[in-house]
Amino acid sequence: MKILVTGGAGFIGSAVIRHIITNTHDSVVNLDKLTYAGNLENLIEVSNSERYAFEQVDICNRAELDRVFATHKPDAVMHLAAESHVDRSIDGPAEFIQTNIVGTYNLLEAARAYWNELNTERKTAFKFHHISTDEVYGDLPHPSDSVECLVVSDESKENVECSMLSGELKESDECLVLSGELKDQSLITQHSQLNTAEAPLPLFTETTAYAPSSPYSASKASSDHLVRAWLRTYGFPTLITNCSNNYGPYHFPEKLIPLVILNALEGKPLPIYGKGDQIRDWLYVEDHARALYKVVTEGEVGETYNIGGHNEKTNLEVVQTICKILDELAPMSSSSTSLNTKHSTLNTEETLNTEEQLNAQHSKLITYVSDRPGHDRRYAIDASKIERELGWKPQETFESGIRKTVQWYLDNQDWVSNVQSGVYQNWISQQYGGE
Repeated sequence: MKILVTGGAGFIGSAVIRHIITNTHDSVVNLDKLTYAGNLENLIEVSNSERYAFEQVDICNRAELDRVFATHKPDAVMHLAAESHVDRSIDGPAEFIQTNIVGTYNLLEAARAYWNELNTERKTAFKFHHISTDEVYGDLPHPSDSVECLVVSDESKENVECSMLSGELKESDECLVLSGELKDQSLITQHSQLNTAEAPLPLFTETTAYAPSSPYSASKASSDHLVRAWLRTYGFPTLITNCSNNYGPYHFPEKLIPLVILNALEGKPLPIYGKGDQIRDWLYVEDHARALYKVVTEGEVGETYNIGGHNEKTNLEVVQTICKILDELAPMSSSSTSLNTKHSTLNTEETLNTEEQLNAQHSKLITYVSDRPGHDRRYAIDASKIERELGWKPQETFESGIRKTVQWYLDNQDWVSNVQSGVYQNWISQQYGGE
C-alpha cells in the first residue's frame, strides 16, 4: 500500500510516517510545503528508506497536486497539512482560511480527479482520510461551572455559614464566596469531584454538534464539512478523525508543553493563560499515529472516529507536572538559572542567592498572562467508538508520556537549537512579552 501523507514534516504527520515506515511494509509519499513548523529533521531516522519519498508542494497548488498523484499513484491519502496554532489564527486568520479551507478543497478535487481514473479494484479500495481536531466542537462544561461553595482559607472557615467539617464539603453544601481570591484549591477540587461523581461531565462524541470558537477551529470545521460533502455529493470515499491535544517528541516549541519545557530549561518565565484552569485531554503523539494508521487501513468509509488520550488535565496541572519532572531530571542551579522577578511568581525583587538557586523549583517560573480571546474552557474526548470498532486505545498514560517527552527534549538539544530560528523567537517575543 502506498499512502500520500500531507503535512508529513509536521509534528503529527512525521510521527505517522515514522510509524508506517518503522512498523509496516507500506510506502509513504510525504507532501509538505515546509512552512515554519515543517521540519525534515523529524524524519531523519526513516528518510533513507526506499519506501519513503518527499515532495515539497503546497496543497493550494492544484497543478502540483495533480503531478504528485500522477507520479506516485497512491492507494490512500492521509490529510494532515494545516495551520494549527490558535494564537496565530487570532493574529492572522487569512493563512488559516487559505490553507485549511482552500487547500483542503484543492486536495479533495485533485484526489477525486485521480480516483475517478482508477480501475474498479483500486477505486473501491481507495480512501481519503482527513485528520481534524476536537476544537471544532467548541468547549464543554467545566467542573467549576457547578461549584457553589468557595472558601478563601482554612482560617476563615468559622465565618462561612455553611455545613463544612474538617475542610470537607457535603452534597447539600451551598455557601457564599467571601473573596474573589481562592487560596484553598483542594476544597474546590473536592466539590468538583463530588459533582462529577453524581453526574459525569459530558464528553465530545462523533455526533457532537460543531461550535468552533477560534479562526483556527472554524477553518478546520469548514474543512470537515467539505470532506463530508464530497462523500455525499460525489461518493468520494472519505473518513474523518477528530483528536484531542497531542504532545510528544518533535513538537514545535510554540505549543504549551514544548514551550514550557524549553523555557524552564533556560530559566525563563512559564506563561499560563488566565488562571490556568482550562482543561484538555492529552494524547501522546505516537498513540495518535497508531490510531490514524488503524483508521486509514481498517476504518469504514463515511465514518468519523474520535481519538483521545483519556487524560483530562488543567493547563496548570500540566505545567506543574513538567516542573516536577525537570526538578528531578535537570535541577536548577546558579549556573543555569536566571530567574527574573518581573516575570516570575516570586514576591521579592531581589535575585535569588546561590543557596536559594540550588534549591529552586522550576514552578517558581510560572507566570500568568492575559487570557486568549474566546479561550475554550474544556475539551474531553469519548474515544469508545474507535476502541470498540477498531480495537485501538492509548498505550501511554499522561504520566508516562510526559516523562518520555521531557526526556526527549533533554536528549535532543541539537534539534531544539535548529528549530529555534530568529523568526520563531520574534514571534514568541511578540506573543508573550519579550523574553
